[in-house]
Amino acid sequence: MLIPLILSGGSGTRLWPISRKNLPKQFLSLTGNETLFQQTTQRSMGLEEVAAPIVVASDGHRFLAAEQLQELKIEGASILLEPMARNTAPAIAVGAMQAMARNTDAIILVLPADHLIGDNESFRTAVAKALPLAEMGWLVTFGIRPDRPETGFGYIRRGEPLENAAFQVAQFVEKPKLDVATHYLASGEYDWNSGMFMFRASRYLEELGLHAPAMLQAAQAAFDKAIADLDFVRLDAEAFSSAPNVSIDYAVMEKTTRAALVPVSCEWSDIGSWDALWLAADKDVNGNHLEGDVIAMDTKGSLIRSHDRHLVATVGLEDIIVVTTPDATLVARRDASQDVKKIVEELKSAGRTEHDLHRAVRRPWGMFDSLESGDRFQVKRIVVKPGASLSLQMHHHRAEHWIVVKGVAEVTCDDKVFLLAENQSTYLPLGSKHRLRNPGKVPVELIEVQSGSYLGEDDIVRFDDVYGRA
Repeated sequence: MLIPLILSGGSGTRLWPISRKNLPKQFLSLTGNETLFQQTTQRSMGLEEVAAPIVVASDGHRFLAAEQLQELKIEGASILLEPMARNTAPAIAVGAMQAMARNTDAIILVLPADHLIGDNESFRTAVAKALPLAEMGWLVTFGIRPDRPETGFGYIRRGEPLENAAFQVAQFVEKPKLDVATHYLASGEYDWNSGMFMFRASRYLEELGLHAPAMLQAAQAAFDKAIADLDFVRLDAEAFSSAPNVSIDYAVMEKTTRAALVPVSCEWSDIGSWDALWLAADKDVNGNHLEGDVIAMDTKGSLIRSHDRHLVATVGLEDIIVVTTPDATLVARRDASQDVKKIVEELKSAGRTEHDLHRAVRRPWGMFDSLESGDRFQVKRIVVKPGASLSLQMHHHRAEHWIVVKGVAEVTCDDKVFLLAENQSTYLPLGSKHRLRNPGKVPVELIEVQSGSYLGEDDIVRFDDVYGRA
């Protein structure tokens, strides 16, 4: 049985301000209509004799992952929730345990959720070549044939040939400097390290026990103590936190004697920076990739992305990144786009929220957009999906007014339950128990006006919630 194991715990800080902790790049539509997570899942489900996927995701992204799987109409998937990030080695370990719970002889295909592959046929061919090697006990990694001296990727040096045009792994190499990367490209002996793997779940756990026994013990304890939460498997936080924060390369692949490499020649990118997205994107005759309301005069080799109806105009620029969102704008040289993560670090150290949340915040019931705020007031636009409901809740520090602008809302306020139609409003006093539900078949939209001494999202006391939130 071949089971895709999709790793979806990344934060994508180099793609700020589009990618943020609350909504990272794998759950965004950066190329095409589907998100990178959905593209990865679709690609894996297009393989022969493949089972429903296992997804390892951050606890904070659980509803994003579930909703995007539902949009693809994928049933039977397992979603394991990491209580905190611990890199790829422990994530793959708990995924392997989940696979063996389905089938003790399972082979897992490990796929990062945020990679772009432009040639699915080459990908399927490579998977078919890797499968018999995995069945023989090899730990297979997929190497991307380089087409340029890239300094942003790790490399793998080929060793002795194996069957199916594969090779033993001779060496894993860190991201090189340009002259070294140029040598690697010319030699033909090196491939980019894709971060994709295939092996028997049992073989990976066996190797992990040999080379990182403490990690295996922590992962096993986290899995054994996991609890079911709605459609999710919630790993034990205390046990998982004791797992070393180490990648699969360091923990296993660099130490095992049974690492194999299957080369893949395809359009591939880890979309690790705005420059990488520019390389992968369609471009006009001036080498520009333009999205949204953009006027680019005498501009070349640039990626310019405008949010909604916000006009961005450039004159006389070359090799520039310009990205706007409702609350932030990034301007950078393309060759400096790897350093965007430094902006995220600065935002964190300054105690700001722009690294974490977008102005529009998704929730399992829909979304809210903070339109305006000031001293003792905040205005939000709230959208509730058909059939969805907010928690029954109260606030210690704020009162709220709700004005319905579209659809019909069912409102609970203390012991009263009533309907609000378009252009109707209600007042929710401070301390009242209240809930908003959409009983209809179209989204409900309303304007919420908050007033009070403290308006933070953590001023919520939940009494009942269909989504299991504390």
